Amino acid sequence: MHLFEYAVLRVVPRVEREEFLNVGVILYCASQGFLETRCQLPEARLQAFAGPTHQLDFDDLRARLRAFERICAGRREGGPIGQFAVASRFRWLTATRSTIVQTSPVHPGLCHDPAATLEQLYHQLVL
Repeated sequence: MHLFEYAVLRVVPRVEREEFLNVGVILYCASQGFLETRCQLPEARLQAFAGPTHQLDFDDLRARLRAFERICAGRREGGPIGQFAVASRFRWLTATRSTIVQTSPVHPGLCHDPAATLEQLYHQLVL
């Protein structure tokens, strides 16, 4: 069994209202050197959630979620943060922020296969 940590990616259309919709999961498993995210952007649900008077910039939201994916992957595509060690990238991605894309608190668990666990959490918490 491997110890893992995960956080849920949330879109907070109106930060002042503190309401959110889960759009992804990021999972880190130190013993396996695993850091990945799965996400989706349900535009119709998000727009309905934001309300008719609040237009969301879906291109910006897609870019923000892609940034999470690139940072998880590391290397040059992840920019300066993508060059950090895996643990540091996870800590940076899950740091508290007050923007339209936020993460939940970090939760621990045990698993045999981090990739399968990420898929399971994604289906359970997002879809």
